[in-house]
Amino acid sequence: MANNAQNVSVGKPKVAGAIHVAPVGTSLPTDATTALGAGFSQLGYVSDAGLTNGTNLEVSKIKAWGGDTVLVVQTSKEDTFKFVLLETLRKEVAQFVYGASNVTGDISTGLTIKANNGEVDEVSIVIDMIMRGDVAKRIVIPDCKVSAVGDIVYKDDEAIGYDTTVDCIPDASGNTHYEYLIDQSPST
Repeated sequence: MANNAQNVSVGKPKVAGAIHVAPVGTSLPTDATTALGAGFSQLGYVSDAGLTNGTNLEVSKIKAWGGDTVLVVQTSKEDTFKFVLLETLRKEVAQFVYGASNVTGDISTGLTIKANNGEVDEVSIVIDMIMRGDVAKRIVIPDCKVSAVGDIVYKDDEAIGYDTTVDCIPDASGNTHYEYLIDQSPST
C-alpha cells in the first residue's frame, strides 16, 4: 500500500469539551460518537500542550550462550495519560485532582478544598477529539487514578493549572484503554 499524506492528522479537542470523567462503573461508550450519559462531568479547558499518552514497556532479554539475544519477553506495560487542566475554578476539576470527599461547597457560596494524604478516587475518563477530515476519535479509559500532579504555579502572567498524570488500570479484559475512530464527513 502506498503512503498517503491524508492519513496524517492532528488531534483537536471537541468544541464542547474534550475530557470527561465519571465514577468507575458508569456505563462507557463503545464507539466514537455515542452521547455520554449523565454520570460524566466535563473537566473544561486543557492547556495547549494537549494530551500525552505514555507507554512504558519493560522487557526481559533471553540470551544464548555466546551472547546472542534469542528471545524478548514483555514483562510489564504501563499506560499513562498526561494533561494540564486550566479551569481551576471548576468544582469537578478540584474533585478530580484532590478526591471528591476533599471538595465541598461550590464557587458561588464558597468552595473548600482539603489537601491531604487521602486516596483520590479511581475514575473512568472519556476523551473526545476531532482529527483531519472530520474524523472523530474517542479514547475511553475504563479505570484510572491520578498518580501525579505537578507544581501549581501562581503568577501574574500565567494561567494556574493542574499538570496531571493518570495511571491506567487494566479492566476485566486486561485493557487499559480503548480507541474508537469514525469518519463523520458527509458522503458524496
